[in-house]
Amino acid sequence: MEIGAILVVAIIVFGPDRLPGLARQAAQFVRTLRQMAENAKTELGKELGDDFKDLNLRDLDPRAAVRDVILSDTTTPPPVPSVRILRPGEVPPFDAEAT
Repeated sequence: MEIGAILVVAIIVFGPDRLPGLARQAAQFVRTLRQMAENAKTELGKELGDDFKDLNLRDLDPRAAVRDVILSDTTTPPPVPSVRILRPGEVPPFDAEAT
């Protein structure tokens, strides 16, 4: 149904004479896009080595990851700041990298 509507709009907008050329260009674009994706996948496989074979991107469901984090019972307590009382005349510690 949607493809038919797109085809009718394409015929109206581009005309029946230019439609075959546009279809060829679209097919070439899809082939180029697939080739680029395959090249990226191959390059990533070379970079990661055996780790890439073990990686299954379909298992990376963000909803499941959020659910696991929310429902996990392992909560770490907040860090307790250490406070040291300075003696009279003692210079407080200074961190040059602190903001």
